[in-house]
Amino acid sequence: MTNSTQVPIALIELIRARLREFFREKGIIFWVFVFPLLMAFGLGIAFRSKPMDLPRVAVVGDADNPHMHGLLTSRELLASSLSLPEAASELAHAKVDLVVQCELTGVTYRYDRLQEKSVWARAVADRVIQTAAGRNDPVATQISLISELGSRYIDYLLPGLIAMNIMGTSMWGVGYNLVLARKRKLLRRYAVTPMKRSHFLLSYFISRSLFLALEVGVLLVFGRILFGTLVQGSYGSLFVVAFFGAASFAGISLLIGARIENTESANGWMNLVQLPMWVLSGTFFSYERFPSYFHRPIRCLPMTALADGLRAVCNQGAGLTQLHFELTVMAVWGLVGYALALRWFRWQ
Repeated sequence: MTNSTQVPIALIELIRARLREFFREKGIIFWVFVFPLLMAFGLGIAFRSKPMDLPRVAVVGDADNPHMHGLLTSRELLASSLSLPEAASELAHAKVDLVVQCELTGVTYRYDRLQEKSVWARAVADRVIQTAAGRNDPVATQISLISELGSRYIDYLLPGLIAMNIMGTSMWGVGYNLVLARKRKLLRRYAVTPMKRSHFLLSYFISRSLFLALEVGVLLVFGRILFGTLVQGSYGSLFVVAFFGAASFAGISLLIGARIENTESANGWMNLVQLPMWVLSGTFFSYERFPSYFHRPIRCLPMTALADGLRAVCNQGAGLTQLHFELTVMAVWGLVGYALALRWFRWQ
């Protein structure tokens, strides 16, 4: 048998071995397929689309004050009459957004200007008071309520969960299994077989990629059935972005597993790599909440690039030509990680 035919056969056998390892670990199936669905369901319910809560207002003053009557009977806010000490305590404990002190000479607003809801409550309360006092607006206004596709929190959340799942399964399913095989002395047996290190490491990535379409598809179908989420772009672009993301994390995890000998150290390194991206990369909230000088470094993280790419395809209908930055970031992380892992890898 020629060497040209031996190479693909060896690689195929290695991939089959990786797949057997996956199905023997029943817990992995839960973390890959079931756990993301539970997270999507729980967070989707908790942050489901619903009307914004009315501002909570504590009103202080005499019951005969006409300003108090307008606030207490308004349907635009939730107002309650309290004494000044009670109102101050409620405001300090964030149980109300605004304190309105009504006096004969006028009205005093007490609130924390750093709280967005407090500023909004002040605007609503002032409008109610001024309207009750007979204010006439010189410009006629109208309200048009809309609900754009992709604007809900679940539309933002689902691509982030897909990205987090791809990162987690790539890291633990590739690098951690490599460390586990070394700890069990299995790599010593592989070392005496006629295979290349490149084929051995590549088999981990290919076997991991075979589950990519399934785990992404399960979350997409789940979101579509329960929450009506839609993919505005093409599914081809979506899976290309997901593939680049899986490749980037597989390269990183192979680098971690190239030399580590025990699972305790592997746990630490895996968490060290993943934890900053869980916080910074915008899985549950936008990274734009961080100061602007952090945005460029955060965008260069593979998790951020993956989540941004998935959201652009799902919610904005973006094509691959619009995602060159995100694809480049993920490709660099994957190629550099794989190259360094191939250079530093040892069997024992």
